Amino acid sequence: MKWKLKWLRLSPPQFLVAGFSAIILTGAFLLMLPIASESGEGLGFMDALFTATSATCVTGLVVVDTETFFSTFGEIVIMCMIQVGGLGFMTMATLIALVLKRRISLKDRLILQEAMNQTAMEGIVRLIRRVLLYSLYIEGVAVIIYTARWAFDMPLGKAAYFAVFHAISLFNNAGFDLFGDFRSLTGYVSDPFVNLTSLFLIISGGIGFIVMSEIVDYKTRRKLSLHSKVVLSMTGALIVVGTVIIFIFEFTNVKTLGALGWDGKLWGSLFQSVTPRTAGANTLNIPDLRQATQFFIIILMFIGASPGSAGGGIKTTTFTIMIGAVISMIRGRDDIVLFRHRLAQERIFKALTVSLLALLFIVAVAMVLSTTEDASFLAILFETASAFSTVGLSMGLTPELSLLGKVLITVTMFAGRVGLLTLVFALGPKKGKELYRYPEGKMIIG
Repeated sequence: MKWKLKWLRLSPPQFLVAGFSAIILTGAFLLMLPIASESGEGLGFMDALFTATSATCVTGLVVVDTETFFSTFGEIVIMCMIQVGGLGFMTMATLIALVLKRRISLKDRLILQEAMNQTAMEGIVRLIRRVLLYSLYIEGVAVIIYTARWAFDMPLGKAAYFAVFHAISLFNNAGFDLFGDFRSLTGYVSDPFVNLTSLFLIISGGIGFIVMSEIVDYKTRRKLSLHSKVVLSMTGALIVVGTVIIFIFEFTNVKTLGALGWDGKLWGSLFQSVTPRTAGANTLNIPDLRQATQFFIIILMFIGASPGSAGGGIKTTTFTIMIGAVISMIRGRDDIVLFRHRLAQERIFKALTVSLLALLFIVAVAMVLSTTEDASFLAILFETASAFSTVGLSMGLTPELSLLGKVLITVTMFAGRVGLLTLVFALGPKKGKELYRYPEGKMIIG
């Protein structure tokens, strides 16, 4: 597969930034067409750019209601952007190359390595094949279940169309929905079929394709890598802790869990614990949650999904390393040890860098938005964290954003999907080898 871009001399990070930008601009142009809206008037450039960025970056924040504003053509454009953005445009390009039996060049493999956040190129094409196979299989099963369930509530053709859209949206952790009036899945808070199917889509799409591949191979290999063990254990811990905390905070809130039976309370708590991990769908009305719950959801959104997935945030592995560093310091140990493996110093530095950059970026954007938007700081911080972590949950602020606010949230979604380190490497100067080291100094900490 020859891209014939040698004259551009783009590095893998630069190529990813340029590729995502091209998809977003193309999608924005399509959404501006009269055929994309129900009224035939099309969408303004800023709103089209915002929606295209939200879809391609699999976020789910919207400035107009997807179901009532867009025509079927517009919804299909959004659905395609979600699929391409979730799996990665390089993954889709590789699929085309494999179908046409083209050769995957070394540069293509380097870009795929960067896109999938891998440490090595070995087996990258095989992983891409599995990504596509698993995605189609999981989405296909979800489509069948959704269609069977929603056929009781709507005509069969509409149920099938809704099933395809929501299966793609939730597996890619996008959060777009077609139920209208920004309701998401609130009408199915106690429905076991919709809850189980949606949770399976969100979790499987959020743990990463490497982990998914190892789970499939576990019967034969009987072995999981350190990465998979950390992802699965931290994902499980966050789901359990999140469910318990949300259940406690919202148990007596008559606007949310307080009005539901025990089954609704449990399903509602579980779903709202999983969805902040960059999914964006919700079965409880987010603005009705207590402030403590809203702030806790911000923390969950900040942590996000796992590497190699469609999700955002600092990632579960980064959070695990940060927790491990704290525990090691308290115990007076020099190394961070996870599942009897010592972590390299480079991994620790990268985790610290990713966490601090993300925190500073979110705080900076929230501070600027607090001067441009007429809303509470918690709502602004919630929206900013949701955009950066490509979640899509909203307290209702997004449709009311000013022009500058839309620009800032658009940039935030793009930065969250591509990654701040990728942007730094793409826009910054090439790193060179250090020719000397300075003498060691000592500082007082704490």
